[in-house]
Amino acid sequence: MNKDFINFLDNLKINKGDILYIASDITRILLHHKRKEEKFNANDLIDYFLERVGSKGSLLFPTFNWGFCKGETFDYNKTPSETGSLSKIALLREDFLRTKHPIYSFVVKGKDQDYLYNLDDESGWGPKSLFAYFYENNAKNLFIGIDYKNGFTFDHYFEEKIGVDYRYFKYFEAKYINRQGKEQTKKYTMYVRDLEKNIITSISDNMDLALNKMNAYTKLFYNDIYFGLVDMKIAGDIMEEDIRKQGGLIFAKKI
Repeated sequence: MNKDFINFLDNLKINKGDILYIASDITRILLHHKRKEEKFNANDLIDYFLERVGSKGSLLFPTFNWGFCKGETFDYNKTPSETGSLSKIALLREDFLRTKHPIYSFVVKGKDQDYLYNLDDESGWGPKSLFAYFYENNAKNLFIGIDYKNGFTFDHYFEEKIGVDYRYFKYFEAKYINRQGKEQTKKYTMYVRDLEKNIITSISDNMDLALNKMNAYTKLFYNDIYFGLVDMKIAGDIMEEDIRKQGGLIFAKKI
């Protein structure tokens, strides 16, 4: 990575010991470096963030795959990530460990790696899920190339916790091949949208104001490429209260 990009990244409020969850679309970063005729190695970016959080922190990438919902076999060692090229690269690295949920898995490196691997919540958004861990441990969510309002899966954790009326529990059962290669039939659940209501969860632009008021959101741009860093504990408290009170920051939107 060039010095200019590294200097920009240094402005992000990431500290030693942080739990950092990165959601990304690095297409524009790749295009930018190509236009500049500069080399870009995604592994260097991953290594940069590992250095930032240090040995007492943890770095995570989503490796979600929805094939299990269609009855497809989840193979812990082979099922690919459907959530961006950076997560696919992290999944291939031997220093990262994938968590177990067949729909909402993550790869993680850091102090909580073994603990998170051993979590096996039936629900991807349940009280023993990674999303509960993020909330309870004051994690930070960094969005690269994606406005957080368009990819904040974290809101579903609170929708399930509260029990909103536009979602319901749906069970999915399929073959599951674990890390050791053992195959069995397993059942997991998601708090899915009620399709008959024809709605999606949406986040209002006013969420920016609510987060900024609590110093819980940093938004920066590198050559018009969005970087957004969100404090997940503070954001979670705001979302939970808003959903309960139907305040309009998190809302069901007709499609």
